[in-house]
Amino acid sequence: MLLAHVLSCERIDLYAMYDAEVTPGDRTTFRDLVRERTKGKPVAYLVGMREFYSLDFEVNPSVLIPRPETEVLVSEAIHRLPVDAPSRFLDVGTGSGAIAIAIAHHRPHATGVAVDVSAAALEVARRNCTKHKLDERLTFVESDLFAGLAPEDRFDLIVSNPPYVREEEWTTLDPEVKNFEPRSALESGVDGLDLFRRLISESPNRIHPGGWLLAEFGINQVDLLRDLVARTELYENPLFVEDDSRKPRVLCVRVKS
Repeated sequence: MLLAHVLSCERIDLYAMYDAEVTPGDRTTFRDLVRERTKGKPVAYLVGMREFYSLDFEVNPSVLIPRPETEVLVSEAIHRLPVDAPSRFLDVGTGSGAIAIAIAHHRPHATGVAVDVSAAALEVARRNCTKHKLDERLTFVESDLFAGLAPEDRFDLIVSNPPYVREEEWTTLDPEVKNFEPRSALESGVDGLDLFRRLISESPNRIHPGGWLLAEFGINQVDLLRDLVARTELYENPLFVEDDSRKPRVLCVRVKS
C-alpha cells in the first residue's frame, strides 16, 4: 500500500511493474513512510486516505479513521430515510464527514447538516464533501452537539459515532489508536457515556416526532444505554443492532409520535 501510494498507482499494478526501477526520490519517500509505519503510525494517515462504504475519504490526524463496523451505522441510517422523497438528517461529531457523505451519496433526495467541535476536522470533512460533489446537499457547522444550530432546527434522523471509550480503557487501546488518533473523538468519561447522556437527552428536541436517533456504541454499554433511553420517556423501545462480529454496535431509537 505504501509503495503504490508513492508511485501513484493501484496495488495490483505493482505486479505488472515488477521490473521497473524506482527513482531515488521515490525510494527515499518510501523508506521514510516505512520508518513511520514501524513507529506505529496508521497506514491511513501515511497515505492520507481510507475507504469507507465503498467511497474514498481523506484522513489525517485531526480526524478518526473510519472503521468497518461504523458501516453498520450508515446502513441503518440509509434504511430509515426515504429513497425518493425529501428528508433531512444531522450527523453529530462528523470528523472526516464519512458518515454524512455516505448517507447523502445513497439517498439523493436527502439533505444533511454535519457538526463537529473541531475546526480542523471540519476542514477535512468539507474537502471530502467537495470531492464527492455533495456541497449543495451537505452543510458543515462548528458546534458542540446542537449549540451552534438554530433553536428551531429539526431533523428526520440524527446519526452519530460519538466518543464512547471509558477512561480506564484508554491505556489498553492499541498503540496505533491511542498514540495517533484524536483522543477527544474516542474517550468520554468514566463509563464512556458522557457525550451519550447529552445526545440522548437533547436529541428529542431536535427530531421530528416519529424520527430516529442512531448512534454507535462500545462493548458492555447496552444496559446503560437502555436505562438512559428509558429515563427520558420520550423514545420508543430501543433496538440494538449487531455488527459483522455479532457484537451489539448501533443504538436505534425512535422518538415517540
